Amino acid sequence: MKTAIVYYSLNGNTKLAAQKIAEILNADEIEIFPKKPYFDRGFKKYFLGGKSAVFGESPELMPYEFNADEYDTVIFGMPVWASCITPPLRTFIEENKASLGGKEIACVLCQSGSGAEKVANKLKALLGISSFKAELVLIDPKDKPNDENEIKIKDFCKELKV
Repeated sequence: MKTAIVYYSLNGNTKLAAQKIAEILNADEIEIFPKKPYFDRGFKKYFLGGKSAVFGESPELMPYEFNADEYDTVIFGMPVWASCITPPLRTFIEENKASLGGKEIACVLCQSGSGAEKVANKLKALLGISSFKAELVLIDPKDKPNDENEIKIKDFCKELKV
């Protein structure tokens, strides 16, 4: 059983979580990047990134390698932006949705405040599924490291191994 973790990370929180999960599960990491990067601080970060998420934009991505046929499980990782799916992940899913049928799907959502539950529901709707094999919500794992996040990551990985 082969696993891929496909993720977008603006400030490194999702990347840290994805790397830890990939190491535990021996999963392939597929980090995606928009062709036009988002601002990573200040007013423009929240205003432009939030606007892009709320309006459901799908930015063009830098080239990436992903062949769904190689994987039984696909984990999607992203930060929570304005209680919406992060635009680069939206693009990836739209580009690959047809090939994701029959896969076990899981998600990792990193947030500073709230909104992860809404994002999880929107992600399920976008993917056309009713539930995830596993779901993980972390509060700023890079910026605010703590033992609770580490335990949650390990428990999430145990769920996926079942």
